[in-house]
Amino acid sequence: NEILMRHGIPIAGNFLQQELALSTGAVDAMIVDVQCVMPALGELAKCFHTKLISTSPKAKFPFAEHIEFDEAKALDIAKQIIITAIENFPNRKGKQVVIPDIRENMVAGFTAESVFEFLGGRYRPSYRPLNEGIITGRLRGAAAIVGCNNPKIKHDYGHVAMTKELLANDVLVVTTGCTAIADAKAGLLDPGEALKYCGKGVQEICRAVGIPPVLHLGSCVDISRILVVLCNVVSQGGLGASIADLPAAGAAPEWMSEKAVSIGFYVVASGVYTVLGQPLPVEGAKGLTKFL
Repeated sequence: NEILMRHGIPIAGNFLQQELALSTGAVDAMIVDVQCVMPALGELAKCFHTKLISTSPKAKFPFAEHIEFDEAKALDIAKQIIITAIENFPNRKGKQVVIPDIRENMVAGFTAESVFEFLGGRYRPSYRPLNEGIITGRLRGAAAIVGCNNPKIKHDYGHVAMTKELLANDVLVVTTGCTAIADAKAGLLDPGEALKYCGKGVQEICRAVGIPPVLHLGSCVDISRILVVLCNVVSQGGLGASIADLPAAGAAPEWMSEKAVSIGFYVVASGVYTVLGQPLPVEGAKGLTKFL
């Protein structure tokens, strides 16, 4: 999501598709960090020509080559990894490569600042059109749908079904991480396609300011961008004195990573109504569950 947002490089899929991407036979190098790494990637890579490269001192993997990342030498290390992949490319020869010819258009990479300009224009950037849309009843509110894919749920189903339901009920959606890519694969980040799923109010707002009804705000750890947007909405006035007063909600319908829970905690602490789609593993402890 970060290279998509910052450099416009197309993305192949989300969390549960990493093994599928490798099994196309077209991956010369797969780079992994700490979290959201399938434990069988090393074994799977041995079935193809792919080089699995780990980069974090905190996480090394069986059958992976380790090229440790150092911020002071970031560009040199990146070049080393790219050269490793290029040198491995000839090893594809004679092996079957199957890349599905399935693509979706998307508009990605919004920030709190760019949303500001889209809503009010370059010369008078403002959140006023969004606030007015809610005040006048054209929009019922905004929802952030974020988080992982979960193997306990049909792939992407929780994200896409919730997004479509909210759009149909005139709720604007912002999204990050695996949710964003799930919605993109369903055509919900394509302004030309997504509006057919929307209620009349969302359609009017999005057509007027030229944005898709689902706004991609980056990776799964960029939830702070969403909180900045909410702070700007409060500052614009007319909807309450704090984030807790806003008609806004957050949801992680398919969460599976511990970082999703920690993010959920600070979203709750910020005053946002929050829903986690899967039960917390601590729910056997009634006292702790009540406290949370």
